[in-house]
Amino acid sequence: MAGSETARMSAPTIQVRALTTHAEFAEAVRLQKEIWGFREVELLPVRLFVVATKVGGQAFGAFDGEKMIAFCLAIPGLKPGGKTYLHSHMLGVLPEYRNFGVGRMLKLAQREEALSRGIQLIEWTFDPLEIKNAYFNIERLGAIVRRYVLNQYGTTTSHLHGGLPTDRCIAEWYIARPEVESLLAGKPRQQPLVQARITVPAAIARLRQEDPKQARAIQSSVSEQFQKYFDQGLAVIGFERTEEFGAYLLGIWE
Repeated sequence: MAGSETARMSAPTIQVRALTTHAEFAEAVRLQKEIWGFREVELLPVRLFVVATKVGGQAFGAFDGEKMIAFCLAIPGLKPGGKTYLHSHMLGVLPEYRNFGVGRMLKLAQREEALSRGIQLIEWTFDPLEIKNAYFNIERLGAIVRRYVLNQYGTTTSHLHGGLPTDRCIAEWYIARPEVESLLAGKPRQQPLVQARITVPAAIARLRQEDPKQARAIQSSVSEQFQKYFDQGLAVIGFERTEEFGAYLLGIWE
């Protein structure tokens, strides 16, 4: 990428703000098509953005000038016992704006607004085979994982899902905890006491396109391991990434 283009797309030129108008919501719907390639039936409609922002949810957009280049949507949730939280249902960034910290900017905006209302937990699902995303969620944001859902959304039309079942980890982001504040401030994480590891080969992205059968076998193995360790009371408390693999680090979370 040319230096001038890199400068144009650097993080300081990008602004994050709450989405409030029907036109902005419609643009977020359009971005879903461009980012994921969903068919119409799988898109989150404008009506959902409208309702979410009126009942305690969140909708944020990231803008390069007047151009919306990313968005996120969260809806309010209620835990047993009446504890409120936010479920961050969707976050997407245009491909040419990835690796510029846009996802982090959106998550920090979610966190700041949630804390202003006394909300201390944000959850979302993510694909355990997406090791770059896993590293970001766990090591950059400080989320932990204790739950795994098989085929959460069914098989979708998105090219990003590669025709595989949509197995998902559930990230729990306790946004007011000291360890989260420390990570967000750039301080190194205290080394966790690791009792188990689940590895995902870095080649999984290529295998999804070139060898779906092998990709499905890897997904099945990963699913079995997550369910086994979660049944033992372990949680994902760290993540390692190399050129060859990503590794979920499991231990006791307190």
